[in-house]
Amino acid sequence: MKIQTLSNLLRDESGQDLIEYALVAAIIGLAAVAAMSTLASNISNAFSAVGSKLSSAVA
Repeated sequence: MKIQTLSNLLRDESGQDLIEYALVAAIIGLAAVAAMSTLASNISNAFSAVGSKLSSAVA
């Protein structure tokens, strides 16, 4: 009885799909965080440039 249960567990691959989906989701999440940090830097630089141009135009 125990050998049959162990054999069934070894042949069961239903958990493998869940792990693959979790890994794909983690990779997508990491890529999104990296893209957002780069985008945040670019937006910050753009606002700084606009602010300095406004300051120089007013003065």
